[in-house]
Parts: sequence; C-alpha cells; structure tokens
Amino acid sequence: MRELTYWQAISEATVQCMAEDPSVLVLGEGVDDHKGTFGTTKTAFERYGAARVVDVPNSENACAGIAIGAAANGLRPLVVHTRADFMFLAMDALVNLAAKWRYMYGDQGGVPVVTRGVVGRGWGQGATHSQSPHATFGHYAGLYVATPASPADAKGLLVQALRGDTPVVLIENRNLYPLTGPVPEEAVPVPFGVGRIARAGDDVTVVAASLMVAEAERAADQLATRGIGVEVVDVRSIRPLDDRIICESVARTGRLVVADTSWARYGFAAEVAAVVAETVPEALRAPVRRVTLPDCPAPVSWPLEEAFHPGADQIVEACLALVGDRRGELPRLTSAAAGFHGPY
Repeated sequence: MRELTYWQAISEATVQCMAEDPSVLVLGEGVDDHKGTFGTTKTAFERYGAARVVDVPNSENACAGIAIGAAANGLRPLVVHTRADFMFLAMDALVNLAAKWRYMYGDQGGVPVVTRGVVGRGWGQGATHSQSPHATFGHYAGLYVATPASPADAKGLLVQALRGDTPVVLIENRNLYPLTGPVPEEAVPVPFGVGRIARAGDDVTVVAASLMVAEAERAADQLATRGIGVEVVDVRSIRPLDDRIICESVARTGRLVVADTSWARYGFAAEVAAVVAETVPEALRAPVRRVTLPDCPAPVSWPLEEAFHPGADQIVEACLALVGDRRGELPRLTSAAAGFHGPY
C-alpha cells in the first residue's frame, strides 16, 4: 500500500468526499491561504475554489451557527480551526445546538457538522494556544469526538464523519502532520467507537490518544529491550469510547497506564481509569497510572514547554513502576508517572 503523511491523508479525504458529495463544503480562517491549513485544505481550494472552500472572519461562534444552519438545510459543512483553543468560542453552537438537535427534535434528523481542531506544542505559544479540548467536547452526549493517531485514521475518520449524520469533532495534533504511514487510495471509512491494538504485549497496557499513541510505541520499544511487553491501545475516538478493547487488554496484562496530551483531572485519562475500575476491577494487579500534563497552564518558554509535555520517557517510568509490583516491589508514585505536579 502507498504511504502518505498525516496531512496528505486529511487533504485526500477532504477532496474525495467533496468529489462524491456536492453538499460538502469547507469553512475556516485561512483555508484558502497558500499554505492551506498546514496543507490540508490547499488541494480542495485549488480544485473547488472559493465557492466551496470559504475563508471566514474571526467569528468562531457565528461561523459555527451558520454551519449548523447550513447542515439543517442539507449541506455538509467541514469547519476548520487552525488552533483548537478558539473552538471554545464555538461551544454554545456545538454543545447547545448541534449535539442536542437530534434528541430535541425526536430523531427527525441531525445536523452533520464536522469540526476539525488543530492542537499541539510547537514554538512556545503559551497557555492560551496549547490546549487539547477533546475531553471537554467528549463530555457532551450527542457529539462524536475522535483523535486520529495515524495517517490511515486521519483519512478514515474524516471520511466517516463527512458521510454520517452525527456532529463530529476531530482533534488533530500538529506534531503528527509529518508522520507517514500506509493509507488506502479509496475513501475507506473508519467507524467511531472502535479502537485498535497498535502493538501487542503481555505485561502492561498503555491506553493512549492522539500523539501519545506514537509516544507509547516509542516507550514500548525501549521496554522491549528490558524484556517487558507493552500492549498499546489506540482508542481512536473519545466518544464513543471502545470500552471493550480497553478492558480486554487490561484483563490480559493486569496493569494499566493511560497516556494523554491533556490534564489528568476530569479528563480522558480519568474516564479510562473509571471504565476499568467499574468493569474489570479484579483484573488490576497494581494501581492505574496516568501520564498527562502537569496540573498548571502551559508555559511560553520553549525549554519549559519541552519539559511540560510528557512523552515516551514518562510512559516508560510509569510502566516500570507497575511491572515492579510483579517482583514484589511497592509501585513508585512520582509526579511524572501520576501526571500530577501539584495544585495550580
């Protein structure tokens, strides 16, 4: 199978869905720019022009409302945010309208609005431009929320979203954009709520989302040299969440580390831990560990930013703390392994 980068896969999915369905249109700030939202909208604009790839002003809430109204009248808007932080300005429309539409109108039809939000560190952009709101949007019934971690899923989940009738939020980490991987040429959808085993292992389960899937695989490579088998579960979507694949993996390994690009409190990592505690508590041989951001806003300084974001090393530390229980040792609870660096 041919390989594409993550951003190329998004671009291809957009163009293919626009070709097969004239009701699909793209909205966003700078989607017609020569850089094309990190390349993801460039080909669509070149092919379909301003009639279907529409540059919008800095008015996120208004744009979300217009997109929902368009969807209610038969169109399929794809709204793009180059910084997901500005999606907070669109929350009223997404949460109070899009998410609740089908329920409030007695299943008489939903509003198939798809929203892409780009997240991730890069150059010390500070607290207001560093957040990943997947858990925030995942809290609300009526929305699908996904965090594709591979080029194939970046394409497949977008195809599924643009063909479905449920409002969808896709959170893309910009640090994944250069990642290459096999991607089918056809527009093959990837269903929501179905995770994948990114790597098999017997000793500890690492459940991860977005960029942390790649970091978990790096950690698994390091731990394999010590004879420790790590099973990496890529959840793909936050809502619906594939409880089954998570619990079946933990039932095999008996140990769980959850790795996320956001905070531990009230987040994705907390939800996964709760699912396991409620479903297969007897399977756990050691306490759950969460590898997440420190419990404070992001710094601006580039060196501090590098220290702020966890990665493979912290996942390795958390896994070693759990596997130590197998040797009769007490697990170590460190700030990196726990994902908690004190109250802000």
